Amino acid sequence: MIWNPRDLARDTVRRQGAGLSAVQVAAKVAEAAARKRETREQMDCALVDRGPYATDPRELAELWEARHTEWCRVGTLVEASSWTSYDPAQDDQGTSWARERDTRRQGALQRHEAWVRERQDAKDEVHAQVWLSADVSRRLRAIAARAGLSAEQVLAQLAGQARMNDDSRVAVEAFTLSTGEDTYR
Repeated sequence: MIWNPRDLARDTVRRQGAGLSAVQVAAKVAEAAARKRETREQMDCALVDRGPYATDPRELAELWEARHTEWCRVGTLVEASSWTSYDPAQDDQGTSWARERDTRRQGALQRHEAWVRERQDAKDEVHAQVWLSADVSRRLRAIAARAGLSAEQVLAQLAGQARMNDDSRVAVEAFTLSTGEDTYR
């Protein structure tokens, strides 16, 4: 799951800010302001050769902008609440945002797990293309038409009933084609 710069900044500030005094938070605000200014200057520079592993200056600028905003919010909260240090558990807004991020993360994980299960189930399925002679094809289509099924549905039910004997011969006992919707998918 990809978080936006605000999510990253909020998570970082909650972790780094725990236990910091108002003076230390003010230092973090000043550091974030300086980094924000530096990344904006880098963004304005036309660097031709950044290399394949260089960070995108716009992304870095957005991240420091978000961190600066979050450190300012935490600084204001610590000052207004007269706390001796920042405690993320007492920060109602920060806790609410953290819960939202966790909810989104859990949703993304559940969707991914469902996708993985779906892919695993798909591995167990067989999709076959069968070429039949004209005579066999006509008989199959006639059987399918009488049963109100498609030729593929008849073949799927036929394969479901087929058994291999000890002498390696394939046998199918007489059975009635099912027209139920849940029989063939």
